[in-house]
Amino acid sequence: MAAALRGALFGGLLLGGLLLCVAGRVPRPRNVRITSVNLQSTLQWEAPRFPRGNITYTVRYRSAVLPGAAFEVLRSGLRATTCDVSWLGEYGNYTLQLRARAGRGRSPWATLSFSPMHDTVIGPPEVKVESESGALHVDFWGPFAEHKQDRWPLRQYYGSWGYRILYWKKGSTTAPTSASRVSQVDTQHNSEILSQLEPWTCYCVQVQVVIPDWNKTGELSRELCEKTTHNGVTPVWVVVAVLIGSMLAVAITVPLCFFSFFYLIRLTKHVFCPSYIFPQHLKEFLSKPPTAPQSFSPLPQEEHLVCDKLTVIPEDSQNPRDEAEDETPEHPQGSEQGDSDSGVGTASGET
Repeated sequence: MAAALRGALFGGLLLGGLLLCVAGRVPRPRNVRITSVNLQSTLQWEAPRFPRGNITYTVRYRSAVLPGAAFEVLRSGLRATTCDVSWLGEYGNYTLQLRARAGRGRSPWATLSFSPMHDTVIGPPEVKVESESGALHVDFWGPFAEHKQDRWPLRQYYGSWGYRILYWKKGSTTAPTSASRVSQVDTQHNSEILSQLEPWTCYCVQVQVVIPDWNKTGELSRELCEKTTHNGVTPVWVVVAVLIGSMLAVAITVPLCFFSFFYLIRLTKHVFCPSYIFPQHLKEFLSKPPTAPQSFSPLPQEEHLVCDKLTVIPEDSQNPRDEAEDETPEHPQGSEQGDSDSGVGTASGET
């Protein structure tokens, strides 16, 4: 039964195509649509069911703001089923038409409207996630519009532009956009710090663009998961240990610096200012000019001349005592006493 229905339908289409061919009419292109992502827009369609080959296509447009304006041909003689329309103004509203041609036969126009700013899809931004001190540092930028060699940020085309960050514990949900366990943060900046997280826990992050003035939301970025570290709170014992260590370091360093400075001063003074006292008479001598006559104090006169008798005893003498007796002059003791007395008398007389 189903096979019979399909055969009848195919036969009807074939018969309709033959009738159109005979009448000089070509069917419209099928499934005409515009695919636009980040203002990169492409008109796409499917070829009509037509038994004859060698089909070409024509695309034309006009501004929807001026309905009475004439259509302008965008491309003609196309053999592919796509046409780039990215060069149309971003802020305009357009009416696009497409038809097929086979020989002298032409299809009716397929019409659709297109507004680049409204109809384009905002792609996902690029995201980078880093874990630090119990928090997640999330950086994001883009998306960008690309056309041939040009690349520019889409943010410059829309008035209001923000980012929405979605994050959740890994494994807690499978649908992050609708789960109640997903946290959400909106920001106008290109980075955000996700704090108040549980330490040593793996979190997943996704970011999308939000444009309130145009009532548009972009596509979600790819899912990035990162594990948090400690919560960044320093334990009390670490604070106490650091404080005590700092106090000990100061208590040791300050006296050490003081004694080192004092020793350095003494060493410098000893090198450049020695404690040796120059003799006073040399100071006086050197203080006088070199042309002045040098005067020396006369030697003190000896008031008394004392003469003693020197006796030399040779070392090789066998009996030093006998030799000493032999060398003694033979004078009576009285004469020696007299001589001594006379010597003393003479000295006293001279005195």
